[in-house]
Amino acid sequence: MLDHITFTVSNIAAAKVFYDRALAPLGLSVVMEVTVEQSGTEAFLGYGAAGRPFFWISGGSPLTGRLHVALTAEDRGKVDAFYHAAIAAGGRDNGAPGLRPYYHPDYYGAFVFDPDGHNIEAVCHAPA
Repeated sequence: MLDHITFTVSNIAAAKVFYDRALAPLGLSVVMEVTVEQSGTEAFLGYGAAGRPFFWISGGSPLTGRLHVALTAEDRGKVDAFYHAAIAAGGRDNGAPGLRPYYHPDYYGAFVFDPDGHNIEAVCHAPA
């Protein structure tokens, strides 16, 4: 089971603006911040819920490849809200909300590229 994930972004301030807006419909927000002074390397922002961060971004050298992260949404409406919030925050479309029955009949997801080109997805596995 995955406990958390961390990846670097080229501009943590710009990424924070994007992720604050894009993840809000999923009920996620920054629940922990680690400063450069604390880490000794880079600043980190931990997004999560109920005080538990599990989705971390950090400044530093950007990844050389693209990352794909899928976040669970409680229902299809939250997938839609994530997509629209992410696009409004400057994300680029990589797959509008909809069923992806080639994964399974109830797979409802939406995909956006963040400012660094990472493929961020919200997915709901529940039936309509």
